[in-house]
Amino acid sequence: MKLVDHFRIPSVSSRSYKVWQRNKDVFMKDIKLNFLPPFLEPILYLIALGFGLGKFVESIDGVPYAKFIAPALIAVSVMYASFFECSYSSYVRMYYQKTFDAIIATPLTIEDVIAGELMWGATRSMINATVMIPVIALFGLIDMKYSLLIIPFAFLGGLLFAAIGMCFTAVTPNIMSINYPVLLFITPMFLFSGTFFPLSALPVPIQYFAIAFLPLTHIVNVIRLLSFGVLSTSILFDVAWVLVVTAILLVLSINLMKKRLVV
Repeated sequence: MKLVDHFRIPSVSSRSYKVWQRNKDVFMKDIKLNFLPPFLEPILYLIALGFGLGKFVESIDGVPYAKFIAPALIAVSVMYASFFECSYSSYVRMYYQKTFDAIIATPLTIEDVIAGELMWGATRSMINATVMIPVIALFGLIDMKYSLLIIPFAFLGGLLFAAIGMCFTAVTPNIMSINYPVLLFITPMFLFSGTFFPLSALPVPIQYFAIAFLPLTHIVNVIRLLSFGVLSTSILFDVAWVLVVTAILLVLSINLMKKRLVV
């Protein structure tokens, strides 16, 4: 495949909704189990880090430590939900369960299948954010003024990480190889994207690297501002970065997966 083919606009139809619906139906069969992690994780992190470690950490720019990390927990959940859904889970559906082969035998195209997978990955992120917001609000750590805007933004952020996960799924030789991007890309983002401490604490070159190449940095920035009830002009840069990179990676992920499935 030539380089230009990687960025050719794919032909996706409304039938991709059927793939999203299929994944949703499977999700709903174990709805209690699936809702448990986004409900319990913020509680455990807030107790251990926000209120436990937070007693030994000074406020950050006048913000208590628990309130500082609370929105970052939502951002991290957005990243994990969609990335793992469109990497490990999509690989299982593609290779082991042969779900993709069965769907492609219907009038749906390969592009429809992958687009449906990406939309479902983004939906998982949105579900996690929707569950976590009221949990964090119970601790009094979120300003509800603009916080509901986090939910649609979680879908956008989910699309970004879903596309990243799908790109790795398209090129990885086996399911165990997905551990490499998790270790070398996802874990560093978890630690160095302004989640548990401000980016300003890092050397300037690393700050620029995080802003330029780590998507979670922008997701954290937007969700943190919205949870603080603040709408500043800086949020426009973060949203624009996410929109542009998401559009590029969505096209790339569909074309890469099409190449793999056709071959």
